[in-house]
Amino acid sequence: MPEPTKKTVKEPQKAVSPDPAVAEPKHEEPKEATPTPTGSSAPDTSGTLSDGSAPEGLPESHRPDTRQDLTGLFTEKPQSGEVNVGENITFVARVCGESLLKKPTVKWFKGKWMDLASKSGKHLQLKEHYDRNSKVYSFEMHIIAAKANYAGAYRCEVSSRDKFDSCNFDLVVHEARTTDGLDIRTAFRRTSTEASEDSGELDFSALLKKRDSFLKTVPRESQWSLLLFWTPLHCMVERRFQSFSFLWYRAVHVSTEPEVDVWEILQKAPPSEYEKIAFQYGITDLRGMLKRLKKMKKEEKKSAAFLRKLDPAYQVEKGHKIKMQVEVANPDAEVKWLKNGQEIHPTGSKYIFESVGNKRFLTINNCTLADDAAYTCMIGEEKTVTELFVKEPPVLILRNLEDQMVMKGERVEFECEVSEEGAQVKWEKDGVELTRDESFKYRFKTDGCKHVLIINDVTKEDCGHYRVKTNGGQSLAELMVQEKQLEVYQNIADLTVKAKDQAVFKCEVSDENVKGIWYKNGVEVKPDARTLITHIGRIHKLTIDDVKPEDEADYTFVPEGYAFNLSAKLNFLEVKIDFVPRQDPPKIHLDCTGRTAESTILVVAGNKLRLDVPITGDPAPTVVWTKGEKGSFKEGESRPEPRHTWTVKNGEVLTDSDGRVHVQSTKGHCIFTIEGAERQDEGVYSVIVRNPAGEDTADINVKVVDVPDPPAAPRILSVGEDSCVVQWDPPLFDGGQPVIGYVLERKKKKSYRWMRLNFDPHKETTYEAKRMIEGVSYEMRVYAVNAIGMSRPSAASQPFVPVAPTSEPTGLCVDDISDTTISLKWKPPERMGSAELEGYGVEYCKEGSDEWIPALSGLTEKTSVVICDLPTGEKMQFRVRAYNMAGPSLPATLQQAVTIREIMQRPKIWLPRNLRQTLIKKVGETINLVIPFQGKPRPQVTWIKDEEPLDPKQVSIRNSDTDTILFIRRSERKDSGKYEVQVQIENVQDRASVNIQIVDLPGPPQNLKIIDVWGFNVALEWKPPKDNGNCDITGYTIQKADKKTQEWYTVYEQYRRTNCVVSDLIMGNEYMFRVYAMNMVGLSPELCISKDSAYIQKTGIVYKPPSYKEHDFSEAPKFTHPLASRSVIAGYNATLSCSVRGIPKPKITWYKNKMDITNEAKYRMFSNQGVLTLEIRKPCPFDGGVYTCKAVNDSGEDVVECKLEVRSQVTKEDIKK
Repeated sequence: MPEPTKKTVKEPQKAVSPDPAVAEPKHEEPKEATPTPTGSSAPDTSGTLSDGSAPEGLPESHRPDTRQDLTGLFTEKPQSGEVNVGENITFVARVCGESLLKKPTVKWFKGKWMDLASKSGKHLQLKEHYDRNSKVYSFEMHIIAAKANYAGAYRCEVSSRDKFDSCNFDLVVHEARTTDGLDIRTAFRRTSTEASEDSGELDFSALLKKRDSFLKTVPRESQWSLLLFWTPLHCMVERRFQSFSFLWYRAVHVSTEPEVDVWEILQKAPPSEYEKIAFQYGITDLRGMLKRLKKMKKEEKKSAAFLRKLDPAYQVEKGHKIKMQVEVANPDAEVKWLKNGQEIHPTGSKYIFESVGNKRFLTINNCTLADDAAYTCMIGEEKTVTELFVKEPPVLILRNLEDQMVMKGERVEFECEVSEEGAQVKWEKDGVELTRDESFKYRFKTDGCKHVLIINDVTKEDCGHYRVKTNGGQSLAELMVQEKQLEVYQNIADLTVKAKDQAVFKCEVSDENVKGIWYKNGVEVKPDARTLITHIGRIHKLTIDDVKPEDEADYTFVPEGYAFNLSAKLNFLEVKIDFVPRQDPPKIHLDCTGRTAESTILVVAGNKLRLDVPITGDPAPTVVWTKGEKGSFKEGESRPEPRHTWTVKNGEVLTDSDGRVHVQSTKGHCIFTIEGAERQDEGVYSVIVRNPAGEDTADINVKVVDVPDPPAAPRILSVGEDSCVVQWDPPLFDGGQPVIGYVLERKKKKSYRWMRLNFDPHKETTYEAKRMIEGVSYEMRVYAVNAIGMSRPSAASQPFVPVAPTSEPTGLCVDDISDTTISLKWKPPERMGSAELEGYGVEYCKEGSDEWIPALSGLTEKTSVVICDLPTGEKMQFRVRAYNMAGPSLPATLQQAVTIREIMQRPKIWLPRNLRQTLIKKVGETINLVIPFQGKPRPQVTWIKDEEPLDPKQVSIRNSDTDTILFIRRSERKDSGKYEVQVQIENVQDRASVNIQIVDLPGPPQNLKIIDVWGFNVALEWKPPKDNGNCDITGYTIQKADKKTQEWYTVYEQYRRTNCVVSDLIMGNEYMFRVYAMNMVGLSPELCISKDSAYIQKTGIVYKPPSYKEHDFSEAPKFTHPLASRSVIAGYNATLSCSVRGIPKPKITWYKNKMDITNEAKYRMFSNQGVLTLEIRKPCPFDGGVYTCKAVNDSGEDVVECKLEVRSQVTKEDIKK
């Protein structure tokens, strides 16, 4: 039979409606090449008709759940498809596993609740595989030999930790049907074959499919219209429906033919006619029919006011609308609607009342939890009651919490956003729920969909993990609190000032709220007319006007609350006034250490560079400023041409200058200013002063310092369970100041908030970040810090996930060894972690060496390996490590080195337990004996039968390193005998024997004779068959036949004697007799028939039987076969057997060590045709002893006993020792 065509649905041709109950299939045959998506409904899960309309009174909330929580897990979703009956179809879903820590979980559903994992079998197979190259998981659902009831709505759900995605798709099964093929009564069958009253469910799924095919050929005026009603089966206390059962109520055929309602016929018919009517209309489920009929009779009492009452219950999701319907007998009747006993009045668009003919509708829009109540419709005194259940959808977290790191004493706000306003959330810290307390430590704030947790004045005790929970999800974030550490951004510097000048000490710290005290030589400085102390923001200043010699001292600034200080010294410069002649040569006065003319000035990039050089000279000299490169000439060499020149004479600038550069000259000073110093402004600035009396020159070295360049993107060297090791390269430019350290930040991949990991600069270029959450994706970035400040952040690192390596593999041992190979095996690690195990790495090295050599080119997923090409006689050490994305685990190593040399092992045959007894097979059966053995090197195996070699044409022998197989395809009688197998290594050998008995049907009995005929009795006698079939004859079958009718009847079966008396024969008939022989195989194919016949004389002929002396058949018990002493192995059932004869049948009693064991559960006693058996269940060494069997009747008694020895089990390891 050819295999059915297989289809795989991948590319749809049109979009599918999200609700599988509202689309209508096309009325055309589907194409085989391209499956077209369809929205046909699933009758087992939907309340819609096949034309797409919902049945009257069935609210939208009762349709299948088609919600999809899309988070983008699917890279390819299963698409709807069509298939013909008997063909195959495959649905494929693909999920990208690149960003997933564990393998996603996929579930396939049919309808709303049915999990297809429990339905896998002949017609449904679920498969999955993983592509390591593309990191894509593929999940397939194969439907084999589709049937009509397989059609319907399906759903595929995939989940991975906190991510979830689902997809709906439809399956349409086409079946060619004729007009006569649609029978509503055929749908009244149960899906289960069990005979219980409630077994199975009524399955109408095939009926809708038949209807679809039927509508293609039947005219519109002859189509069927179907009415349904639903009944909730289970309503939980939490007011949510667990399941619904949809029942067919009636099928009305809209045509010119007369309508037939089976239920009306059954209601009017007497109970004795039920079976006949069911057979006439094709109803096979009689039990279900009677239950339904009984329920209808209970409902016969109809309301006079209502033709159709409200359904017992309705269910609707929050925010949706519900429509309730009743039918009244009087179209002009006024109805009143009540909610929990209170009349409902129309208010706005909440409640809508409709009246169409004799139908009355109540529509409730935008249902809330307040609408969850009992509703009543009243006409006069009559009423119908229903209950509405409002199902609240789960509250989802749209924006998660973010990790925060704050300083002690600050205020923290954790904020999240949920999917619904007014939703209830629960806040937890380290698993303990947070509540409002009297200290107002925690405050909870709600603003629409936003929920905020506020923590005032945080302390170190507030560190931990904070979690917000809703009924649809949760979010976790970490809070870290750091102690405040005051940083000094600008230290105070030593000053050298002249008399009458101003001295300003300035420092800048990180906290603008920190106050401080100024000290002069250890004495607190108090503000006065010349001394001013200011604190603006983070800057603290001490200003001294009109400096005097007594102001020279050590000045110190001490921040309040911190155990450190900032110190500087004020040096007073005395100016001596000498008599200067009228013409004074120009002189540059610079305060330089080492009494040189060169001074280095540091300026921070972006700040103003102001060079104020005191000069003297009469007349006023001309000032020339020049700029050259730093270090562009050496002492003794000619000065190179300057790149820039600025000239000032009598306060006027004689040369043009850059817009950022300003030069000016005042009495006694020449000033050079650059606004917003840049890196290219660094160099050697020379000032030259000239007048008629001479000239003077000084060089000033200006160095522009800046924050360093950002480091390169950091690299993740390794990850742990809650940590990682990150490394980075130093910045290419350090900003003119050495890098004093680095600051690191991290964030979750999907977050925008960076959290600082260290406040003190880290001096190394490698850092171990801790306190991360395993399984969450993170990114890292680095700042470089010098004396000027912090650089811009580096580029973010590649995303990484903290994952711990697995524990070491367990149970590493040597499985086998030879001269050049070794076989190792082990067990998986006890702790896997959250990452998927990638494989195992096996390494070896020589004893005393530290050089481990990989045994495999890559990783292996197996837990065993064979390593080849090892040096013979060398002592080797081996180890195994498990690998995941975090790296290798700790190694599992053998306790001691292994010598690579094959171990000599004595040959030993392990004869299976079932072959220790005679193996009985029937003629024509296959014989396959597998006998394991051990021995190294590989032993030589020899088979013989009855001391003769085997015939290779009849018997096949196959040998391996560990077992030998004897195979006979079709056994014959001549194959019976004793088979011996021998394994031999050099002069050491071991033997075992197996007895095989091939049995066949026996031959016919011999020489059947009629010995005597009297009254209505006939005595027969025969001889056993010549051929017993190679086994004992277990009995005979005797049959009789009247010569007139030639019909044979069995008189005796399994009759053990070779003579019998056939009684109760009919007077005046002539009888023939025949006998069959029987053994363990069966009856003999041939029979023995009596040559003569026996005629039973009619009445009138009196038979006078001879008188015999009644014989006494009583006999004292006597054991014909005694008990045999046995030695058995503990743990295996043991039996003791003997045989006894005696008339009347003796009473049997078993004893152990003279104790009666008749009523003990460990023992079972059997008696069959005089053969007595005692079975001991799984004996232990304590069950050994003397067992006695005693037989007693009225004529005497007899006793037989034996000894039973129970030996403990011997393992292969014990034998090796």
